Amino acid sequence: MSRVRLSIALPLLGVLLVAAMVVATGFGAENVPVSSVVEVLRRRIGGLTPGDLGLDTIVWQLRVPRTVLAAIVGAGLAVAGAAMQTLVRNPLADPYLLGVSSGAGVGAAAVITSGMFAGAGMWALSTGALAGALVAAAAVFLIAMAQGGLTPLRLVLTGTVLGSAFAALSSYLIFRSSEPAAAQSVLFWLLGSLSGADWTRILLPACVVGASLLALLIAANWLDALNLGADAAASVGVPVRELRIALFILLAVLVGVLVAVSGGIGFVGLVVPHAARLLVGPRHRALLPAAALCGAFFLVVADAATRVLVRPTEIPVGVLTGLIGAPAFLILMGRRSYRFGAA
Repeated sequence: MSRVRLSIALPLLGVLLVAAMVVATGFGAENVPVSSVVEVLRRRIGGLTPGDLGLDTIVWQLRVPRTVLAAIVGAGLAVAGAAMQTLVRNPLADPYLLGVSSGAGVGAAAVITSGMFAGAGMWALSTGALAGALVAAAAVFLIAMAQGGLTPLRLVLTGTVLGSAFAALSSYLIFRSSEPAAAQSVLFWLLGSLSGADWTRILLPACVVGASLLALLIAANWLDALNLGADAAASVGVPVRELRIALFILLAVLVGVLVAVSGGIGFVGLVVPHAARLLVGPRHRALLPAAALCGAFFLVVADAATRVLVRPTEIPVGVLTGLIGAPAFLILMGRRSYRFGAA
């Protein structure tokens, strides 16, 4: 990928993302014209007094935070997926490989079925999910390290097995609950939803995603070397063991925070990095920002679609990303020009 093509691709993706966010903000139980959305945004950003208070509440207080959170979560999942695929050198890896999603499910199920973290108020579910996610990641880390280190094969197997165990535990918590709506609540959360978005929930994931992307870009050359294999990376001076540990910790925190605020949204972290590689190539300095922009665009569009397909109710966004992601992934893999690493 030449610098000229890259300089065109990233600004173009940025423009598409901004346009998608503005248009998506107008979709919901009641559609709002794009011109009205732009007027509300112009007044808010310019520090002017809102015109129509009802319209301002709908657009600025309800829909804009949700659209912004969708962009943040989509970008974070795509970046995490690209880094995870490099960490384990596996094109089928996604951000939930570390068992984080299943662990978050246990935390969410515990909150919903037992009232754990009730003192956290509206943050109870996110707190429980984040705690479960970090516990699951810590378990994978400790077991893998005790059995010989964070090798790709050991990470894949340990994360898969413990993920299944945590999923079984969350099912058990639901099964023994006396609340008939508990199963439905946990399932809806596990399938992913951005419906609870507000301005107070945006700052933490935005900071974590931004800091993670910056850290990965700083280490982009090391990630390029690691993608060629541990021996090749070590031969050019990359501290492979320390890099893997740092990547593991960064991804555990990043994915844990994202799952805590949005639930388990599948396929974004699996499909989008492959699409970004087709667009800008495999070098991480270009791949990571392209994946972030593509992931943000994809989830903003998907979330808008969930609000209009079965109005006035909505589909969990993870259902739609799965329905779109599966055929998209198969199409990408069918391109003869596509390669992942040496495969």
